[in-house]
Amino acid sequence: MTVPQTLFDILDVDRDGEISRAELHEAAKHLRWYWREAPLFALLNCLTLSKPLSKDRFTEIIQQLSKDPMGPYGEVLVNAAVHLETFRQRRGRVPKPDGFRSQEITGAIDGTASTAIAYLGQHAEAGVADAYRSLLASLGTIPVSRDSAALLIIDPQRAFTDGVWMQSIGSRAEADVAPIRLAFDHATMVLDLLYGCMEIMFSRCPFPPDSYDWYDAIAGILDSCQPYFFKPGNSILFPPSNGFREWIDDCQKAGIRSLVIGGCTLNSCVRTSSVEVQSLFPVNQLQVIVDVSLCGARGRNYLPAPMFGGVSPAESAVAQMAGAGVAVAKGVHWE
Repeated sequence: MTVPQTLFDILDVDRDGEISRAELHEAAKHLRWYWREAPLFALLNCLTLSKPLSKDRFTEIIQQLSKDPMGPYGEVLVNAAVHLETFRQRRGRVPKPDGFRSQEITGAIDGTASTAIAYLGQHAEAGVADAYRSLLASLGTIPVSRDSAALLIIDPQRAFTDGVWMQSIGSRAEADVAPIRLAFDHATMVLDLLYGCMEIMFSRCPFPPDSYDWYDAIAGILDSCQPYFFKPGNSILFPPSNGFREWIDDCQKAGIRSLVIGGCTLNSCVRTSSVEVQSLFPVNQLQVIVDVSLCGARGRNYLPAPMFGGVSPAESAVAQMAGAGVAVAKGVHWE
């Protein structure tokens, strides 16, 4: 096929007959791939996590995409999800490191609220810091054992803090994404203490190359082959081929009874994903917990809005999650 062959030659930057993830990123940026190409870029990034793509495999993928009505969200994605099990087998769960103390995490989390409010007071729009304080004050904390829990961070990508999603907001973007930066920074702190010590997974949205990467601070912690769930919409359950359902079933078989969720945005992807996952399981089998300190939303979504009956979209999201059986906390105390 002429088109796949031509595209392969362009992406195979070093002409060695394979496309690596580094080559994919380099070529995609050079070609100025943008929204139209973002799903293909995201798929190829998934498929090059463990090893480069050969010419034959690349051609097979393109042919499969052209025949599948769901395109990059169809059966071809199943092959990317296979990497989840390979990664878990290779890395496994390691024992608590020497000197591991839950108090270290708890103390850091306890100090986050006041720091967060001060940060928002300086960087977000007027009223956001007070609204954030009020939201946290309405919630409690939840103790969670890392030995029986998994952590899912939704879409901790540069798009939301420096890339196309943020830029689409307009002139007030820097202030409006301050709560998302805050959540990603808090997630970085928690990951720095827990990554490699428990079951942790991530999701990613299909954004153009410059916006697709992990949030910079988080990228410095993650394994270079860290897999993730391909999530083009609000729900972690779509597409069904992304491997999430298989992963959460495996977690349960391994004794996982709690799924802690953080990421962005609180009133959109976090809300939808937590409610839909909790609907699949009785709470005595799997309790979904949303840690608000790990979640971010646009600043304006913490302020009262007429369309939400005078409460904020964030408050409305918390109420909806709680009503669906999701446990919503201002912070998780890891044990």
